[in-house]
Amino acid sequence: MNLEFIKATTISDSWFLCLNKIFKVGRKYKIDRGSYAGQSRLEFDHITIHIKYPSVRPLLPECPISSGIPNPASNEYLEEYLSYLMTSAKKPNEFYTYGIDVEPQMKEVIKMFKEGGPNTNQACMTIGNVNSIKLEDPQCLKILDFRISNNKLHVVIYFRSNDLWGGYPVNIASIQVLKEYISDEVGVEDGEIIYSGKGLHLYDHCLDIAKKVIGKK
Repeated sequence: MNLEFIKATTISDSWFLCLNKIFKVGRKYKIDRGSYAGQSRLEFDHITIHIKYPSVRPLLPECPISSGIPNPASNEYLEEYLSYLMTSAKKPNEFYTYGIDVEPQMKEVIKMFKEGGPNTNQACMTIGNVNSIKLEDPQCLKILDFRISNNKLHVVIYFRSNDLWGGYPVNIASIQVLKEYISDEVGVEDGEIIYSGKGLHLYDHCLDIAKKVIGKK
């Protein structure tokens, strides 16, 4: 497996850097099982992304106006997604939401830091359970691991799979909002994001539009 590493300043910067790199080092293969089974996708074997200043606004990437391509996500969708991430509310057609796991653990993480102090390795949220493996589409986000260092709250994220075009921007932006909420509740500054995953990818139907965004022929 090829292990890739990206240093980025902002969430938007990380997205553009990933788009550029995936065409250089990504592996293309046919999907046997999962979303869009039977089609192909271009994927990083494994990538770690260090985002130094994830709080910089706008949180979502904006495509160059000259490209004529719509942004990968809107602020309206981000607002909607925040409920999916941070609350346990579930729609009738949903098997799960991240919020079902995140909301109760978020309260414990805040309590842990407030009552126990900043120096702990235990503020780690896990997503899913022993039955998740049986789902047709198991949770993509698996770990949110929080650490306070130098009076700043940082988070280490693990995704088992992640759509670079339509998923990554909103996923990371919403986690940043969650991190800002926790840091405010605990009374520390906002910190960095370290993303890790073995399945950050572009589907075949997104390749041409991604190439246009970065000016690749």
